[in-house]
Amino acid sequence: MAEVERSRFVRATPAELARRLSPETIVAAEGSFEVRRVDDSGDSGDSGDSNDDATVVTVGGGGLSFDLRFERRPDGYYYTQVGDAGPFESMETWLRSTRENEGSRLTARSAVSLAVPLPFADRLAAWKRGGELDRALDALASSVE
Repeated sequence: MAEVERSRFVRATPAELARRLSPETIVAAEGSFEVRRVDDSGDSGDSGDSNDDATVVTVGGGGLSFDLRFERRPDGYYYTQVGDAGPFESMETWLRSTRENEGSRLTARSAVSLAVPLPFADRLAAWKRGGELDRALDALASSVE
């Protein structure tokens, strides 16, 4: 598993960001997939477990369709790929905002793993994921500035 982290200063308070952030806006900001369905029951159908605080978003694009499970946190969101239909063997991301000067520091950290027996596969996945995080932070920052 490889990790990647990106960070941006935005001219919005954490409270302002919290009002703008949602699973749908995060997926759209990453730019790789489109939201196809949103289920606020927290049940992806894969495990039978349900968490009322979770939102499962079915995303698709590039011939793939898979679920992302989002949990709202006091400082942002935590989300993970559900099941093995997605591009990663596993993927989890933390998106958080902290107060900084007259705005916030928006930080995205992701841990990814590919299920392919290639050397440096996880590094390649982290590199691609880093690009998605850069796009997401740029889009989210421009949406509040």
